[in-house]
Amino acid sequence: MQSRDIFSLAYRSVSANRLRAGLTIAIIAFGIMALVGILTAIDSMKGSIYSSFANMGANSFSIQSRALRIRMGGDEGATKGNKKVKVKTSNSNIPITYVEARDFKERYTFPAAVSLSTVATTSATVYRGEKKTNPNVRMIGGDENYLELSSYGLKEGRNLNDLDVQSGRNVVIIGDDVAKKLFGNNRKNIINSSIRVGNVRYRVVGLLAVKGSGGFMSADNVVITTVNNTRRIFNRPNMSYNIGVSVKDVTRMDAAVGEATGLLRIVRHLHLNEADNFYISKSDSIAEMLFSSLSKVTFAAGAIGVITLLGSAIGLMNIMLVSVAERTREIGVNKALGATRFTIRRQFVYEAIIISTLGGTLGVFLGMLVGNLVSVLLNTSFIVPWLWIFLGIITCAAVGLVSGIYPAIKASRLDPIVALRYE
Repeated sequence: MQSRDIFSLAYRSVSANRLRAGLTIAIIAFGIMALVGILTAIDSMKGSIYSSFANMGANSFSIQSRALRIRMGGDEGATKGNKKVKVKTSNSNIPITYVEARDFKERYTFPAAVSLSTVATTSATVYRGEKKTNPNVRMIGGDENYLELSSYGLKEGRNLNDLDVQSGRNVVIIGDDVAKKLFGNNRKNIINSSIRVGNVRYRVVGLLAVKGSGGFMSADNVVITTVNNTRRIFNRPNMSYNIGVSVKDVTRMDAAVGEATGLLRIVRHLHLNEADNFYISKSDSIAEMLFSSLSKVTFAAGAIGVITLLGSAIGLMNIMLVSVAERTREIGVNKALGATRFTIRRQFVYEAIIISTLGGTLGVFLGMLVGNLVSVLLNTSFIVPWLWIFLGIITCAAVGLVSGIYPAIKASRLDPIVALRYE
C-alpha cells in the first residue's frame, strides 16, 4: 500500500472513534494551551516593558536615593545596575535634598540636559467646578527639562519655564486622562482655565499629548507642576528628589555616569571610605532586571509544558494500546488480505501522529488567544508567536510518533489466524 492509502486508512480509523480521539485531543490541547498561553503572555509583558523603557530613552539615566527593588522569587537585595551593593547602615537611604539636587544641576558640566523632579503625591483628587477625578492622580514637581527627559510631548499650551520654576507659582500641565475627566470632549478652553488640586487652585498652562499606559499604570493620569511649588505646598520631612540626565551623545553614556557619580559624591560630602548612598539607573539595566525576573516564569512555564506533554504521551500510548486490543480482529482481517507488518505499524503510528497534531494545533490556537488577553490588558500589539506555534506542532507530532511506536509494533506482531478468531 502507498503512504497516502495508509494515511487515509488511519484518518478513517480516527474519525470512526470520535469520542476516544476527541478526549485525547482535548488532553493534549489543554496542555499545549497552557504552555503557549503562558509564553505568549510573557512575550506581551516583554513588549510592554520594551515600550515603556524605550520611552525613557536609551541615552538617559536617573539618580535616586534608594535602590530600585524588583522582587520575584524572594530576592530582596538592593540593586545597583545588576550588582548587589553594600553600604554602611548609617549612610544608606538618605534622601537627596533639593539643595543637593540643585547644586548637582548647577555644577554638572557634562554635555547633557539635567532635570530635577519629585513626586508630591500619588493620590491627588483634581477638581473643576462640580467635576472631579478619582483620588489616584499622580502630582509631580518638575522643572523646564522634565517633559523632555520623561518623553512627554505637549498637545496644547506651553512647557514650564524658568520663571515658573524660580517663583514656584501655581501653574500646572495636565495629562489626557485628567483632561477627559474634567473637560470631557470639549477641550477648547483648557489652556488658562482654573482647576483645584485638593484645596489649592492652579492655572493650566499646558495639555500633555497622549502617552498611553506603561503596562502597569497610565502615564496620562498625571498633573505636573514645578519643584518649587511642590516644596512650598506639598513639602514633607525627608522628601527626596530625583535627578534625570539625558546625554547628547549616547556613546559617552559611561563617561556621563562616571562624572555624575563623582560630582554627587562631592555634593553629598561622602568620604573616600564610604560607599555611594545613591543609585544610578539606566533604562536598559532596569529592563534587564525585569527580563531576568521574567526568565524564571519562562522556566516554570517550560517545566509545566514538559510535565504536561509527558502526561499526554502516556495517555496517548495507553489509548493506542487499548485501540490495538479492541481492533484485534480488524488487524487480523487486514493481514489476511495481504497487509504487511510494516503497513500495520505505519497505520497505528499515523493514527497517533494525527491525534497528537490535531491536539497540538488546537492547543496552539487557544494558547495564542489566551496569551493575547494579556496584550489587551497591557495595551500592546497582538502577538502571533510563530516560534511557539512551530515548536508546539512539531513537539506534538514527535509525541505522537514516540507514543505510537510501541502500540504499532504490538499490532504488527499479531498472528493473523489468532486475530481472526478473536472476539
